[in-house]
Amino acid sequence: MNLKNRSFNAGNVHKRQLKTLTVSAITLVVLSACQLAPEQNKLALPVPDAYASGTNQAQVTPLKWQEFFNDKSLQALIAQSLEHNKNLQIAMLNVQRVRGLYQIEDSALYPSLDFNSSGTRQRLPADLSAGNKATISSQYGATVGITSYELDIWGKVGNQSAQALQTLYSTELSQYSTQVTLVAELANAWLNYAADQQLLTLSRETLNSQQESLSLTQKSFDLGAASKLTLEQLKSTVATAKIDIAKYKRLLKRDKNALDLLVGKPVASDFLPSKSLNSLLTLPEIPVGLPSDLLTQRPDIKAAEHQLLAANANIGIARAAFYPSISLTANVGSASSDLNSLFDSGSGSWSFVPSIRLPIFNMGRNQAGLDVAKAEQAIALVTYQQKIQQAFREVADILADREGYQAQLTALDMLLQSRQSTFDLSQARYNKGVDSYLQVLDAQRTWYNAQQQNIMGQQALLASQISLYKVVGGGWEQSAKTGQPE
Repeated sequence: MNLKNRSFNAGNVHKRQLKTLTVSAITLVVLSACQLAPEQNKLALPVPDAYASGTNQAQVTPLKWQEFFNDKSLQALIAQSLEHNKNLQIAMLNVQRVRGLYQIEDSALYPSLDFNSSGTRQRLPADLSAGNKATISSQYGATVGITSYELDIWGKVGNQSAQALQTLYSTELSQYSTQVTLVAELANAWLNYAADQQLLTLSRETLNSQQESLSLTQKSFDLGAASKLTLEQLKSTVATAKIDIAKYKRLLKRDKNALDLLVGKPVASDFLPSKSLNSLLTLPEIPVGLPSDLLTQRPDIKAAEHQLLAANANIGIARAAFYPSISLTANVGSASSDLNSLFDSGSGSWSFVPSIRLPIFNMGRNQAGLDVAKAEQAIALVTYQQKIQQAFREVADILADREGYQAQLTALDMLLQSRQSTFDLSQARYNKGVDSYLQVLDAQRTWYNAQQQNIMGQQALLASQISLYKVVGGGWEQSAKTGQPE
């Protein structure tokens, strides 16, 4: 009965000691009284409010890539690339790494509670013992406590956690930026394949036509009805068509290699483009008066903003180095020379070891650290502003390209119709004996060139819209509401 009462009393003592230690630890956690990091005010965009002139400004929201690129084959390829692309996988793994680093820094805000137990037995020879007799001593202990917990009086530990958190946000946005870039690059590679395939088809059709004409002209030349010059001109056009076929076959293989690399695995033929360029992609219309605020959704700009906030936290860390730091070590438990009596009444033990460190002289190291942190913050600020200006220029360039490509494609359509009419008229005049076949060959060559230019013009216009998806950070969606810009 006495043994039970003794154990019960020991348990109450241990509970009271542990409760006191826990309350003290919680009090220390909330003892953060000072914030030395500078606050970051909202920054105005160092660019105009809108990209286009006019009184109406579109209200836009981000658009998912599945809605921007509506072709089923391209959607399937993009989905595969998001799963298998190695660059994206590296970016995702880097996010996991930085998230772990943040958790490490954040855990320093709270005291770590550890359980420790130990036991020692020691024999002292007679000439070393007080009674000139060999002795054997034992010591056992079991404690629960915290070790070297730094009080965050000046916000140093909090700023370290904040810096790691902002770095995590920046890394996550960099991953999304990698995804946006991947989607745009894959769409462009898919578009390049479609354009080269269409140019190859045109070259083959031209070669077949030219070979038929060459065969007829060769027979006429053998009979003395065609000139040597006409025959050689036809051979030249046939050779040119063969050169183009070889070129576009080579380019198609390179396009396929690019698609395989971007997707992360070989692309099945079922997912390759099979339509002509004018019906290949139906991309959303660009809003009139596209606002420059749309830049703020670009992941690389958001990442730069979080890097700026991380730099602000670094200033707080550097400033805290000038002030004293206080660390605490405390534990509560039991100690006894007999293992069987370790938790008996009266075996309770505790220790409380505060320590303070006050910087006095370090050859200007702390001041240099603060100067470095301030310089890095200034660099981060200028980098943030530079990225905004660069992004505005990229969007403005793409919008200018798109406007120019649209006008260029309209002119190319007119040129193609004119070249077609010229070729038809030349063929009719030759059939009536009015012109020589050289005029027909020249008209056919210029018509062929006009067809090539028209295909490349369509490709350039679509590529500019794909690029705009990338430079605005992942597309846009125009709402029904428009109004005066504020």
